[in-house]
Amino acid sequence: MSETAEQASHVAPPAPWYATGKRKRAVARVWLRPGNGNITVNGTPIDDYFERMTSRMVARQGLELLEISDKYDVLATVAGGGHSAQAEAMRHGISRALLIEDAERRRTLKRAGYLTRDAREKERKKPGQPGARKRFQYSKR
Repeated sequence: MSETAEQASHVAPPAPWYATGKRKRAVARVWLRPGNGNITVNGTPIDDYFERMTSRMVARQGLELLEISDKYDVLATVAGGGHSAQAEAMRHGISRALLIEDAERRRTLKRAGYLTRDAREKERKKPGQPGARKRFQYSKR
């Protein structure tokens, strides 16, 4: 009986919520846990990882929209794509993790478009031409 009481007093902290976000070739794996607003990307603070202010702003948009940016810590690993695509992949991942944590946020996040996976990808190069759409120069004579 003492073991049961002892186990009950040592309750583990809530497990972090996990989600993935994607944009173009960028993939962001996001872990969300209660905290004080620290965002870490690939082991570095977000302000050091994203040099452009717009990228930092885009990555934080899901938290800012719900006005809870100081209530959660975010740990993210991003790979592929450029900085802009990585920031948007982070926004997608954070929004999905917030949705797992509380399903009532769905309407707000959906209206803002943060839950929608942007399906636009780079068009492939076709054989017999120099690019996806460009054609070799045509000569009549």
